[in-house]
Amino acid sequence: MTQQIIEQKNVVLEVRDLYKHFFLHTIDSRCVKALNGVSLSVAAGEHVALAGTSGAGKSSLLKSIYRTYKPTNGSVLLRLDPETNVDLVSLTDAELATLRGTKIGYVSQFLRAQPRRSPFDIVMQAGIQRGMDRQTAKDAAAHSLQRLNLDEVLWDVSASMLSGGEKQRVNLAAGTISPPQVLLLDEPVSALDPANRESALELIGTLTSQGVAVLAVFHDIEAMRRLASRIIVLRNGQVDFQGSPTEALSNLEGVAR
Repeated sequence: MTQQIIEQKNVVLEVRDLYKHFFLHTIDSRCVKALNGVSLSVAAGEHVALAGTSGAGKSSLLKSIYRTYKPTNGSVLLRLDPETNVDLVSLTDAELATLRGTKIGYVSQFLRAQPRRSPFDIVMQAGIQRGMDRQTAKDAAAHSLQRLNLDEVLWDVSASMLSGGEKQRVNLAAGTISPPQVLLLDEPVSALDPANRESALELIGTLTSQGVAVLAVFHDIEAMRRLASRIIVLRNGQVDFQGSPTEALSNLEGVAR
């Protein structure tokens, strides 16, 4: 693993000059520039929200950090402990696999579960992966699913049978059980009705008090205002503005999200 230095105190995730370009080989090999030199940092216990127009690069940034997309250039530094930092961009797939779910997690708006796995098993196994013993993971999984109002009759059915909103709650429960030190959230409440959305936002709101560094995308100004300690506005794959929710949201006036 390649080590670089993170200089700021308490920063656990630092993105430096990150680029992601897609080459459309079936369409004249044209280049789509999703990220164009993004730099940002997130500290332990901080909730940073990403805002901007559709196509600004928000989801591409999260996927590039998590290495779902391989960045074209730049670095993503993750602090493993006070003495150890790694550049996620330079890791092998095997090295990256040891960190996913334990040190860095990703919650998307879609649940892609293995066939015939139940919601309870998905959440419990996430806890075990993060170091819980089996009984503790079972108890924590039950608590998380109850907190997110997933009907207990659905806990042992195939997750593929769930509705979009139910899958989203399972995804969030798995992502937040014994949460990793960095959690990426990509529209985690987009399919939820008002009551379940409220339960989910309450759960997300507890992460910072646990010292989790959160980097999130919400297409919901009220969620950003409620949860974020800082908002970064992206435009054309670059950081356009960052500041407090009050400052940043005033810059979003008239901008579609």
